[in-house]
Amino acid sequence: MIHPVIMAGGTGSRLWPLSRQLNPKQFLKLTDDHLSMLQLTVARLDGMESADPLLICNEEHRFLAAEQMRQAGYNDARIILEPCGRNTAPAIALAALQLAKATGDDCDDPLMLVLAADHLIQNVTAFQQGIQKAVPLAHQGKLVTFGIVPSHAETGYGYIQRGQELEQDSYGVDRFVEKPDLATAQDYLASGDYLWNSGMFMFGARQYLAELQKHRPEILAICQAAVDDADEDLHFTRINESIFAECPEDSIDYAVMEKTSNAAVVALDAGWSDIGSWSALWEVSEKDTNGNSFGGDVIAHDTESTLVRAESRLVATVGVKDLIIIETKDALLVAHKDKVQDVKKVVERIKGDGRHEHMNHREVYRPWGVYDSIDNGKRYQVKRITVKPGAKLSVQMHHHRAEHWVVVSGTAKVTNGEKTYLVTENQSTYIPVGQVHSLENPGVIDLELIEVQSGSYLGEDDIVRLEDVYGRK
Repeated sequence: MIHPVIMAGGTGSRLWPLSRQLNPKQFLKLTDDHLSMLQLTVARLDGMESADPLLICNEEHRFLAAEQMRQAGYNDARIILEPCGRNTAPAIALAALQLAKATGDDCDDPLMLVLAADHLIQNVTAFQQGIQKAVPLAHQGKLVTFGIVPSHAETGYGYIQRGQELEQDSYGVDRFVEKPDLATAQDYLASGDYLWNSGMFMFGARQYLAELQKHRPEILAICQAAVDDADEDLHFTRINESIFAECPEDSIDYAVMEKTSNAAVVALDAGWSDIGSWSALWEVSEKDTNGNSFGGDVIAHDTESTLVRAESRLVATVGVKDLIIIETKDALLVAHKDKVQDVKKVVERIKGDGRHEHMNHREVYRPWGVYDSIDNGKRYQVKRITVKPGAKLSVQMHHHRAEHWVVVSGTAKVTNGEKTYLVTENQSTYIPVGQVHSLENPGVIDLELIEVQSGSYLGEDDIVRLEDVYGRK
C-alpha cells in the first residue's frame, strides 16, 4: 500500500498576479478549466493501490485546502498544518512521523509517495508506471527520487547524474547538481546521463527518519517534539508552533538525498513541468496557429507567441509578440516571456511599498463562503458577500466601523446585540460600531448580500472574534 503525501505549501510568487500569498498557485486552475493543481495531483492517483492522501499545507491555507479536497471527494482529508515554513526536509519528517505512528512498529514500513501539489503531469499512465517501478526499490530500503528525462537544455532545474542501472529505467545516483548555465545544461543533455530533479520521492517512512537521524538529527528531534505536542482539530493536525519554529530550514536534497548511500532514481518521461513561471505555462498550454494561448475574454490582432489570461474584462492585443499578459480584478501584468523570472521582483516591490496586492485577490475565500471588495474610499468600503447554506460567520464586533447589510438573494439570520431576526431579499439591517453581531445562512441556497462599511478604520484586523465554529482566533 502506497501512502501519498502531498506538499501544498509555498506562495508561487513568480505566477503573480494570479498566485497570491493567501491563494497560491497550487490552489489555482492553471492548466485545467475545472480542477486546481492540487486537485489534479490527487486525481492522478486514481486507479493506484494507495491510501487516502495526507496533505501538508500552511496554517493560513487550511480552509482552502480542506474545501478543495472535499470537492475532490475527500470530506475528511487528513491535513498537517505547518505553522511556519521550514522547507521540505522537516515537512516530510512531520508526515513520516505521523505515518510511522499510525501504522505501529509491528507493521511493515509504510511507503511514502511524496508529491508536490503544483506540478503538471500530462501522461498519467506513464506517471503511474514510474511509481510502480519505484515500489520494489523502496521496499529494499532505497530512497527513490524521480528524474525527468530532459527534453531540452534547461537552466531552471537541478539535475541528477544517474549511476549504475538497477532495474529497467532505475539507477543508482552518482550526484545531484545545482541549476547549470546553458553550456553545462547542453553538455548534460548531450551526455544522456542526466535527469531533471523533479522533487518527487518514494521511500519507507521509518527509512527516511533513520536517514534524517543519521545526517540531520537536530531536524528530526525538533520535528518529533513538535508532533508529540500537536493538537488534533477535526481532520487537521496542528503542529506546535513554538517548537517547530526552532527547526532549521533545509531541503530534503541537502539534508538527506545528497548524503545518503541508499539513493536511487527512476527515469520518468510523463510530460512533467513544475509550472514555475508564466513562460512555462505558455509552453505547456494549447496554442492557436500563431502560437498564442488565450483564456477569458480576449481579442487579438497581429499577435504571436503570446499568453493572455483575462479574468474580469476584455483584453485586446494589437501588434505584439512574445508577451505575457495577466489581468485580474485588481492588477495587470505585462511582461516579455524572457523576463518572467523577474516577476518576483515586482512582488518584492509591492511588499516593500506596503501594498496588499501580493497577499490576496479582490475576492477572498473564507470557510463560510467568499467576499468581493467591490469599492472603497477614505471612510467607506463596499463588499459583496456570499455565505454558503448552513454556514455562519463568527460572533464578532468592530471598534472602528459600522456596517449596513442589504440582502440580494437568500435569507440571512442576523444576531445584532440581544436581538436575532431574519432578513430576506430587498431588506436591510444596520450594525452599529461596537455592537456584537453575527451572520448566518439558515437556508438551502447561497445567501448574497451587499455590505457597506463606514468608519475611521476599515482593516480586516478590526475584527474581535468572540465565538467561531471554524476555530479561528
